[in-house]
Amino acid sequence: MIYALGQFGWSLCAYGGAMLIPYFYMPPETADKVIFPTYIFQGALFGVITVIGLLTLFGRIFDGITDPLIANWSDRWKSKFGKRRPFMLVGAIPFAVFSVLMFVPLVDGEHWMNGAWLAFCVLAFFLFMTIYVTPFTAWMSELGHDSKQRLNIATAISVTWALGFGFGNSVHFFQGLFEASMTATAAFQTTMILFAGISLFFMLLPVIFINEKKYSLPGETNDSAFKAAAQVFKDANFRVFALSDFMYWMAMTAIQLGIPYYVTVLFQLEKETATLYMTILFAVSFLCYLPVNILARKLGKRKLVLFSFIIYSLVFIAILLTDFLRMDASTYMTIVCIVAAIPIAVFGILPNAIIADLAEKDSRQSGENKSGMYFGMRMLVMKLGISVTNFVFPALLILGKSVDNPFGVKMSALFAMVVCILGMIIFLKYKDVDLNNENE
Repeated sequence: MIYALGQFGWSLCAYGGAMLIPYFYMPPETADKVIFPTYIFQGALFGVITVIGLLTLFGRIFDGITDPLIANWSDRWKSKFGKRRPFMLVGAIPFAVFSVLMFVPLVDGEHWMNGAWLAFCVLAFFLFMTIYVTPFTAWMSELGHDSKQRLNIATAISVTWALGFGFGNSVHFFQGLFEASMTATAAFQTTMILFAGISLFFMLLPVIFINEKKYSLPGETNDSAFKAAAQVFKDANFRVFALSDFMYWMAMTAIQLGIPYYVTVLFQLEKETATLYMTILFAVSFLCYLPVNILARKLGKRKLVLFSFIIYSLVFIAILLTDFLRMDASTYMTIVCIVAAIPIAVFGILPNAIIADLAEKDSRQSGENKSGMYFGMRMLVMKLGISVTNFVFPALLILGKSVDNPFGVKMSALFAMVVCILGMIIFLKYKDVDLNNENE
């Protein structure tokens, strides 16, 4: 339970840097106003590239590169406090601090200094996020002593991840609340300070209260980062999973970035309602967690993942069909969120359980514990997927992000639908891992 609460903390802390940079620096254009002032150049570089797209792309690439390095470092770390907790302690406080500072421009109005400051803050944010999150995630396969325990832990941290992410989506509610006494920018920044304080409290709980040496499975590795990464990628099942996971995270990031635009531009609803729909999305996904846990044991993880790719594709098709809407926009958006909750629940639980099983199987066969590297390489692939979408999404917005011209917003949904279908096709080659019968 304490470990899962740490997931709530880092999920909430990561929300701003992962989801809100385009919203703050390239805000939706409603019928009567733009939500925030302009702080960074809004136009296209070389015709299609945006400053925000470049900054988030390089930040995520840097983040992805540091993942296997930190993973291997924590795999090999030896101390009386364990090998995961020291990293989490070092990363937690600056992670929370930079989750706020990236939304505090140095200069009022559009200026190159704001771009330079944002670039620095983005790199620092992702560095300290990696220092906390990668060892934290790798710890799961050591706290779970068999496949059933790991699936239960994956379910628990999926619940708290959804709660953290769902609470992050309340940013629009709190912003609207604070705007009664301050500007939109100050209200948004105040909300981010509130989130940082709450997230730091929860991130420190597992560091303080879990005795790593008492509860974790023993195991170590002396392989270098390059050698350990190469051995992980020799696992054919991991390669299939990683490539399909890359596609999933592109689609997932597209819908997360797109929600404020879908609500305000396509459905022409108030921005505050984005919080309501994301709450519906994660509340319904929460209800799906127990059925997913049960079905995964009965049907296997592979079938559920394939089914979820199909459902996710249908969600984006529904968003693309808003021009043919024949019902109340609020009702339609609610239905879309309820359907999207099913794959959100499946992908929230099963990938971590899949990676933990793959790491355990490798540990039995090789005699070395490379769980950190398995999760580190998964995080690398995941963040590359997020990076690509953070790069593509602002470029698509150039094509149109207003009520009068929503073409770019629609193209973001089409992009997500295509990568969902590709992810499903790739995952057809994945084989479920049975640790009771390793001769599959």
